[in-house]
Amino acid sequence: MKIITWNVNGLRAVWKKGELQNLIKIYQPDILGIQETKSSVEQLTDETKNHEGYFTYFESATMRKGYSGVAIYSKEEPLDVKGTLGDKNFLDDEGRTIIVEYEDFYLINCYWPNGGKSPEHFQYKLQYYEKFLKLAKKLEKEKPVIFLGDINATAANIDLARPKENAGHVGCTPEERALLKQYTESFVDTWRTAYPDKIEYTWWDMKSHSRDRNIGWRIDYIFVSKSLWDKVINIEILGNIFGSDHCPVLLELNL
Repeated sequence: MKIITWNVNGLRAVWKKGELQNLIKIYQPDILGIQETKSSVEQLTDETKNHEGYFTYFESATMRKGYSGVAIYSKEEPLDVKGTLGDKNFLDDEGRTIIVEYEDFYLINCYWPNGGKSPEHFQYKLQYYEKFLKLAKKLEKEKPVIFLGDINATAANIDLARPKENAGHVGCTPEERALLKQYTESFVDTWRTAYPDKIEYTWWDMKSHSRDRNIGWRIDYIFVSKSLWDKVINIEILGNIFGSDHCPVLLELNL
């Protein structure tokens, strides 16, 4: 089974350029999780919404049109699909979450908040981290969990090119890393576990053309339940794919 996560930074734009179709053609993922669609379903073409060979599911921001948004493309029809963290006391209307249930596992595709706009946004980000982990642990009691997406934070200094300059900045704060440590203690960060000392990135600042100089951050992850780790065949960052300020991450499992 092939699973890919990609923050496309605008689904309509990346589709118009043909980059998403190219990714699907080359890698033929069984499941593709997309973040930052920046679209409502009504704004998408029929081809985008109904891509041949895939069941598609979209979650969009309800209050801010053209913001956030996640999507799933799946060759197999899921048993169930939900679109929030499921906490009535936590506002989750930004189209950040899709929970997909299959026979043998749950898959959660998320676009974690950036948190850099204000202290209030940062606190919302931390709450989302906590609520998400609670949900993932709850689902894992039923069957194994795979979760993926743009986490918008680095787990350690090795995950960004300039850790000293960014120390304490959003994406590198002690609070975020403490929560990410809880993630890595409960689930397996597949890429870092496979490559403990390797340096690769998944996001670059396009305004400064930092991808040309490989000054980036690794903020796109695929986590799996510990019970699935021995089924992992391959995990790689697809730096050969362009069209966004992020590149995709591919996971192959024997499932």
